[in-house]
Amino acid sequence: MAYDLILRGGRVIDPSQGIDGVMDVAFAGGTVAAIGPGLEGGADVRDVSGLIVTPGLIDLHTHVYWGGTSLGIDAAEFCRTSGVTTAVDTGSAGPGNWMGFRKHVIEPSPVRILAYLHVSHAGIYGFDKRVMVGESRELLLMNPVDCAAVADANRDLIVGIKVRVGLNASGTSGTVPLNIALQVAEEVGMPVMAHIDQPPPSYEEVIGMLRPGDVLTHAFRPFPNSPINGQGRIKDAVISARKRGVLFDIGHGKGSFSFKTTRAMLAGGFEPDTISSDVHTLCIGGPAFDQVTTLSKFLCLGMPLDRVIASTTVNAAMAMKRPELGTLKPGSVGDATILRLAEGRFDYVDVVGEHLEGDRRLTSEGVVLAGRWWHPDAA
Repeated sequence: MAYDLILRGGRVIDPSQGIDGVMDVAFAGGTVAAIGPGLEGGADVRDVSGLIVTPGLIDLHTHVYWGGTSLGIDAAEFCRTSGVTTAVDTGSAGPGNWMGFRKHVIEPSPVRILAYLHVSHAGIYGFDKRVMVGESRELLLMNPVDCAAVADANRDLIVGIKVRVGLNASGTSGTVPLNIALQVAEEVGMPVMAHIDQPPPSYEEVIGMLRPGDVLTHAFRPFPNSPINGQGRIKDAVISARKRGVLFDIGHGKGSFSFKTTRAMLAGGFEPDTISSDVHTLCIGGPAFDQVTTLSKFLCLGMPLDRVIASTTVNAAMAMKRPELGTLKPGSVGDATILRLAEGRFDYVDVVGEHLEGDRRLTSEGVVLAGRWWHPDAA
């Protein structure tokens, strides 16, 4: 059979199929065509021996409304260097500015952009170094009617409803914005992604309202509103929420990931469902940097490589109900990421300034989009 592209001799890790071994991956017509040893007939054959081949990485929490919000970064530039083939924007746009995001950023983008639509009219409009306005503080900005209408009309790109609660995001509005977002999500049959920062409301209040399939992002944040208590024990409400199907996402960002919390969570056998960077203009230069750096931190804290890969491929795809993503099954979307796993001494930092000397680092060595090679150094 003739293939458009063959990735030859890499270590293929595809948790969706339980695959971890050296083999080839072939693409044709924009999809994965075959996976196995000794594949022949590729118009473009790339030797990736010594490297890791995974399904295209999904970053479930990004901000890529470049030019439309002050926190937006350029999706193509970020994805090219971070090995991401699907960037999921989480609430940069609301129903009042969604169409600009769709027309001017998403549709022209060479990489796939999906989105959680913010229940606030203009999304996250006041996130900058000098101006920091929590969009959920003013309840007059909540726009459930238009949010439901826009989400229903754009199901090809919108995967859920976003809301931000916490002292910084919602001030004294507490859980009211979350309640509104849950009503919208129920109306359109989509999950909610809920941001949490400092109290009020409490971590327990927020996860207590979430339904099976809803996502709590910033789930491994530092004190206050941490998922662990002062003795490093995972809170009972956190364990109960997972049992009923609430999903826990990292959303590293500028202030939402700590090594202390993560050590305690992993020691308690509580891994995140999804690992995401929450990359935006205020954290792309650190402490989050990018998706592969965020993944590397979990490797260095002891999370097994296959489960780290699952958290940014099949798990993220399932959270969005997009099973065609996050897998290398033949017939699935023809996206793949080529990673290098280096050993050495690497410095990592969390949002409270703690440094960790890690022994491993993942870097992106290439990206396949729709069955075509898209190298980090390519124009």
